[in-house]
Amino acid sequence: MNQVSASQLGTLKETVGRYGIWSFGMRAEDPEGATERAEAAAELEELGFPALWLGGSPGVRHAVPLVEATSRLVVATGIQSIWDYEAAETASVYAELEASHPGRFLLGLGVSHAGMAERYRRPYASMVEYLDALDAAGQPAERRLLAALGPKMLELSRNRAAGSHPYLVTPEHTAQARAALGETPLLAPELKVVLDTDPDSARTTARGTLAMYLTLPNYTNHFLRIGFTEDDFKDGGSDRLIDAVFAWGDDSRIRERVDAFHTAGADHVTLQVVEDRSRGALPREGWRRLADLLK
Repeated sequence: MNQVSASQLGTLKETVGRYGIWSFGMRAEDPEGATERAEAAAELEELGFPALWLGGSPGVRHAVPLVEATSRLVVATGIQSIWDYEAAETASVYAELEASHPGRFLLGLGVSHAGMAERYRRPYASMVEYLDALDAAGQPAERRLLAALGPKMLELSRNRAAGSHPYLVTPEHTAQARAALGETPLLAPELKVVLDTDPDSARTTARGTLAMYLTLPNYTNHFLRIGFTEDDFKDGGSDRLIDAVFAWGDDSRIRERVDAFHTAGADHVTLQVVEDRSRGALPREGWRRLADLLK
């Protein structure tokens, strides 16, 4: 049974709005970049983005300086691996941040991948155990989301969290996720954006990012479930696959792709700008362009 009320979900949806930014670089820990990350978070708030999602299995502590550098921005983990942080520690740091900055943090959780987490085992059962531990420690279900691709994890997102933050998905999957979640839980898919109008170079940039994900069975099995084939995984991804999971092109084409997720049932779309450079760099000019085209 869902632990989260419709009114709590309505408030959450209003708080995070329709669009957010997803970034590996904003999760970084190097002290030299702390000032730029704080300035970038403040600029995202000024640009009108209500939410920032931290990539790379961030913990709650990664969100603290970004929350402190802003006044309204909701900072979310996208996604914290349950293998990297104990539930009791997560709940404790969450409570500290919630006490000092109420309503400014959203806990995104996921089970990661067998090839990336040494402790990986029984992913669904382990997530249930982790949620049980969070409940026991007092971390509220209305302030967490689950990275859910398949039907069992989507059901868990509906019953034990405020909704789902699916990564590397299509509008077709978003429609399936909305049907599984029902009308009220928050559905916040991630969408990668390449700000390039040339088909060849845009797809080349996209393949540079997608190639790693195509080595992970959780994603390839997901793609097979939603209608792709093994042929779509060759050479870094077929044009069909690239065009389904990336938005690229001019402003109108990118806006059309973003809108397709909302039409399919997304409440909030979190946008990851992908560039042909180190994934730790902050694509701040790209964020500014997104802010303009989403107006």
